[in-house]
Amino acid sequence: MLPSPVYIASDMHLGATSNEMECAFRGWLEFAAERAGLIFLNGDLFDFWFEWGTVIPLGHTRVLGTLARIVDEGIPVHLMGGNHDWWGGRYLTEEIGLTFHRDPVRLDLAGFKTLVAHGDGLGSGDLGYRILRAVIRSRASRVAFRCLHPDLATALAQKVSRTEARHGAEGGRSPATNRRSEELEVWARDRLLHDTELDLVLLGHTHEPSMVEVAPGRFYVNSGDWLAHASYVVLDEGAPPRLEFWRRD
Repeated sequence: MLPSPVYIASDMHLGATSNEMECAFRGWLEFAAERAGLIFLNGDLFDFWFEWGTVIPLGHTRVLGTLARIVDEGIPVHLMGGNHDWWGGRYLTEEIGLTFHRDPVRLDLAGFKTLVAHGDGLGSGDLGYRILRAVIRSRASRVAFRCLHPDLATALAQKVSRTEARHGAEGGRSPATNRRSEELEVWARDRLLHDTELDLVLLGHTHEPSMVEVAPGRFYVNSGDWLAHASYVVLDEGAPPRLEFWRRD
């Protein structure tokens, strides 16, 4: 079993979130590091991340520095690749010290047998995205993207992202967001009901914080986001998961 308690957050989208919220997230990291045995960031820490060997995207220096210091102090930090930052590489693992996951992973977290996944491409629907996902994650696409000048590649990625328009604090819930939230909850329920070894399914991606007790002592939890909700999850041994919200002052 990994160290506990475990503090989980997702969908920070650094680069698309406000400076105020990025500062609040750094405050949460400091807070979590004082209490956690492990911190798990479940995807889309960055609104865009790609590594060109010796070049990384500009910005987020203070968050990256905070993460490096937390790791140096002995607190493991895991990052799940999301649909915006699945292309993390040696800089994040070797320079910052993160444990990076590119695929869903099963872990024992605070006594919960847990399936952790970001959530993109899971469940029914989203066929177009799943096809696109397979293409852009292919080796050929990564090699081709790496051939672009970083300034051009970053501008292209930001144009495609449209995170603020779709999920920003003023964006509200779209029918597509509602549908994806429902589809992922159904997917998580099915995993829990058909796999009796699982106690917990942890997802992000929808930007909608949620905790559902699917069966006694067995939970689906979505950690929400840091664009609108500043939500996070705490797992502690012998207690149910806690879905909490960070103060923004």
